Amino acid sequence: MTPKSTNSQWPVLDFQEIEETLATLHQWIQIVGKIRLKTMPWQNHSWHVTLYVSPNGITTQGIPFNGSFFQIDFDFENHNLIITASQKAPEIIPLQSMTVAKFHDLLFEKLTKLGVEVTIHGSPNEMEPAIPFKENTTNKTYDPVAANTIWKALMQANCTFQKFRSQYIGKCSPVHLFWGAFDLAVTRFSGKDAPLHQGGMPNMPLEVMQEAYSKEVSSAGFWLGSKDFPVPSFYAYAYPSSPEFGNQKVAPKQAFYSEEMGEFFLKYGDVQQSDNPEQMLLDFLQSTYEAAAETSKWDRDNLERK
Repeated sequence: MTPKSTNSQWPVLDFQEIEETLATLHQWIQIVGKIRLKTMPWQNHSWHVTLYVSPNGITTQGIPFNGSFFQIDFDFENHNLIITASQKAPEIIPLQSMTVAKFHDLLFEKLTKLGVEVTIHGSPNEMEPAIPFKENTTNKTYDPVAANTIWKALMQANCTFQKFRSQYIGKCSPVHLFWGAFDLAVTRFSGKDAPLHQGGMPNMPLEVMQEAYSKEVSSAGFWLGSKDFPVPSFYAYAYPSSPEFGNQKVAPKQAFYSEEMGEFFLKYGDVQQSDNPEQMLLDFLQSTYEAAAETSKWDRDNLERK
């Protein structure tokens, strides 16, 4: 019998309390993500650019570079950015309130010390306004409590996503953090080609979007919210989606479909306050996947673990 989850492991996420720190972290992880993008070998659907939830924060994992490895880790327990390279002492930047411009300059100074010379596109993606990192003195708040809370919520979502991912034997993405929108995601593939994506994401090259959505998918994720929608939420969508997708009945009862976004949503707060947050989230993930698979006629017998 699976032990019952307790919501004490799932932190309360008040968007107003994390908003300023989240905005700063979003810029910082974009810089780190772009470093990974430029140094990692290319993988399908841009999987080479993503970051990962770690035991104490967010990590690039090991990146091959000139015959060795380096890695960048956000530690949200001890509040340090740690840059490690093979056979060299690590470089550390204390995580504290500072401008994006200062963080950018400090990080590249440390990388140079470690012999990692890399040039990135110097402006953020998937956000407006896209202030160049070197010029951004607007975002500068780092609250250790807020950062730690964000990481703990990501960690709980990650654990549940990993369990959901394990039930699929078709092609499936890792559970990974896309720094463009700062969302944790996992994507299942039917094996069929998809129609050419029309793009539409701000400051995102069309060819990147089209390659990412070149195959039919059912995708789910966790997003921490924004000023326009200050509600941390889980989401699920299909691409391409059947006209009947949004009419499907999904679980739990708190889940809802947005016609504007073309996605199902489940508020993080509803999950956190439930008696069994993990099971509630698993129900959402499974039922929204079934909505996509059934309405788009996936070959479920050959894609799912028996």
